Parts: sequence; structure tokens; C-alpha cells
Amino acid sequence: MKKLTLLTSAMALVLSCSVAAKVTQEQANRLGNDLTPLGAEKAANADGSIPAWTGGITAAPAGYTPGMHHLNPFADDKVLFTIDKSNVEQYKSLLSPGQISLFELYPDTFKMNVYQTRRTASYPQYVYDATKNIATQAELVEGGNGIVNAAIGVPFPIPQNGLEAIWNHLLRYRGVAASRNGGQAAPTATGAYTVIGFDEQIMFKYSEPNATAEALTAENILFRFKQGVTSPARLAGTALLVHETMDQVKTPRQAWTYNTGQRRVRRAPNVAYDAPGTASDGLRTTDDFDMFNGSPDRYNWQLKGKQEMYIAYNDYKLHSNDVKYADLLQAGHINPDYVRWEKHRVWVVEATLKDGTRHVYGKRVFYIDEDSWQIHVADLYDNRMELYRVAFAHGLNYYEVPTHWSTLEVYHDLNSRRYIAIGLDNEDKMYDFSVQLSDADFTPAALRREGTR
Repeated sequence: MKKLTLLTSAMALVLSCSVAAKVTQEQANRLGNDLTPLGAEKAANADGSIPAWTGGITAAPAGYTPGMHHLNPFADDKVLFTIDKSNVEQYKSLLSPGQISLFELYPDTFKMNVYQTRRTASYPQYVYDATKNIATQAELVEGGNGIVNAAIGVPFPIPQNGLEAIWNHLLRYRGVAASRNGGQAAPTATGAYTVIGFDEQIMFKYSEPNATAEALTAENILFRFKQGVTSPARLAGTALLVHETMDQVKTPRQAWTYNTGQRRVRRAPNVAYDAPGTASDGLRTTDDFDMFNGSPDRYNWQLKGKQEMYIAYNDYKLHSNDVKYADLLQAGHINPDYVRWEKHRVWVVEATLKDGTRHVYGKRVFYIDEDSWQIHVADLYDNRMELYRVAFAHGLNYYEVPTHWSTLEVYHDLNSRRYIAIGLDNEDKMYDFSVQLSDADFTPAALRREGTR
């Protein structure tokens, strides 16, 4: 049995509502005091295995300069213990059903090397300030499919229902803009794979230092995203453009694709929900990307509470440019020797499909890191309510920003016994968070240029 943080009867009533009352100023004053600036419990857990948060990483390691793959600040840390099929029963209360299923599917090869917990998540001061400022003001629009009275910060640092918690993930700070190269691979049952190369740019309008709630509401844009396929040759030139809206009732997501065969930019209203992800071999949905994205309108959301859990954290070893794709990618799952698991507190959010709507996932359970609002584990169930997939975000602190974000996302299909790894960049250049982007870089005309260059 998982141990979730107990909720008072009053709070439980609030969590069952689709839209809760705003938090009071007294509650918001806890931010930066007994709670971290983003709403996590600042204190250590009872036995000290999860330490107190003391600010996260506040400086880059000696020798690091932006543009490098991020140096491992904890290279001297040793494995505390390893979870494998022989002892997994001992740790089940700290694992999700999806995690446990991998020990059953791959009893001879899957394991978790557990390390000292380090609460490294940190963000710019202006994000902390904005979070406290909007904590008593941010609201969900009718149905929870959009947000108003919020900019820059985490809108609901003291969440009162599942929708608020998932919007915290959707709006978490990941810098103002980023350019990234890399790719994805979906090994076959024998371990053979082809790396699909991507060139991606993203501009987070919500996170710009001068963003205001009024301007965001008027423009109704959260972020703009552009993706071009660079390899292999048969797919190169295919491109995608997305404008993600703040109020998805007012204006749903806008998307366009460029197809090299047709040499045309077309509207792509189906780039949403459970449409297959780009070149994914059917191993993930569009709204799996970034662990969850897009409109939450097809699900009922419930905040179940908080629990302690092993999640992939401070994965600098996995992220290193000393690691080759051939070392990392293998049949069944990525090489577990490169993965660092740590015990952290996570919010548990359960999404169940609404009556009369359609999606390949009948239920989704998200485990959200309390320090960053990054979804780190997702258990995905089919419409028979049987486990279908499990996804992991391998997180680290990009300390030049700073922000906690994934370096790799891995989606396991339990039926086909295959997985897709997204965000491979060990053999490519590192994210550029200093890139200067403008709205003109995210137009249909810019998409066509992306596809034909």
C-alpha cells in the first residue's frame, strides 16, 4: 500500500471540487518559510533520507561554461543500494505500479541504483517572487482548461485539486527560450535502433521577465514551439509548429506541419491528445511529450496526496557526452548503470477519462516532484484499466539558467516490450538557453524555411 499524506476532511472536500477557492494571504505567506518558494515542504522527512531544501544548486561547478554538457556535481557519490527483482518487494511502497512492472518484465536486467537524495532544484529569484505574488490571484477558467491572473510563477504553489497541480507542471519554469538538438530512438526487441534527429526551438512567453497576466490573457499564448527533423534522410525536412494557448476554451492549440513530399505548410488540428507522436513508432501519444502537455479537458483530475518515491534525479551521468548512444540504448530498457535514482516527495495526481470522450489512456497517474513541479513518473492505463505504459523523466538542474528539467524521457510500452527514448543529446551539442528568439521565428513561413533548409 502506498502511504499518501493524510488530508483533513475540509481539504479532501476541496480536492473533490473541480474549481477550488483561491488560497488566502495567510497560506501564501508560508512560501519561503515552512514551504519552499514553489510550495514544497522545506523540512526533511522523518528519518532524514530526504534532506531539507536549502536553496538547491546556486552555482555551477568549477570548470563549467555554458555550452558544455553539464558537469556532474556529485561524481563522487556512491550507490547506497540496488533494487532488483530479488528485493523489490521490500521497496514496493516507494515505487509506482508501472515501475514495479519493469522488474517483472525484465527480471534479469532491470534494476535501480539508489543514491543519496539531493534536493537540487532551483530557479531565478524573479520566479520565486512572481509565484508568491500570484498565489492568491491565479484562477482556472471554466472547466479548468485555461488559466487567468497568472504570469511567470507557479500559479498554484499550494494546490487544492488535481487540475491546479497539473497546470503547475504545464507552466513550470524552464527558462525563457531554448534551442536544442538531439533526437529519439525506439529500439526493437533485439536492441536495434535508428536515431531520429531533431532541431527544436521553444519560446516560453509565460516565463518572460516582463510578462504580465493582462498581456498573456490578451495574446492568449503560453509558448511557441518549432521542431524540424534532421535525420535520417527519408524523414529530414518534416517540421512542426505549435502555438500553445493560455485559455484553451477561448482558442484551442494551433499547430501546423510541413511535409517535404507535398512542400506545403498545412494546419494540423490533430496534433493533440492521443494522436501518435512524431516518428514514434506508435510508442507514445502527442500529449505524452514532456510527460503531459496540452488541454486537460478529456479527464477528471484528482489530487490524491503526497508520497515518498524513488525517481530519476540528478542524472548527470546519464546526460554526459562521455556516454555514447550505443552504451545507453539496449533491448527492453536503457542501460540502468547510467541512471541515478533518489528518494523524493511527489504529488500524486490521477486523471480518469470523462464519460463520452475518447483517448487510448483510460487512466493516467502522474507523480510530480514537489520541488520543481516536473512530472517524473507517469503510469498509463488502457481503457480496460490495465497498465499499458510507464514513462520516466530523468531530471537534473541546468544550473546556468537555473532550472530543473528532464535530460531524457523514456516511455515503455508494456505490451510490445519496447520503449522510446526522447531527448538524446549525448553525441550532440547542448541546449542553448541564451538563444534570442522572436515571434517571427514561429510563423508558418518560418516553418517552411525550417523544412526546406
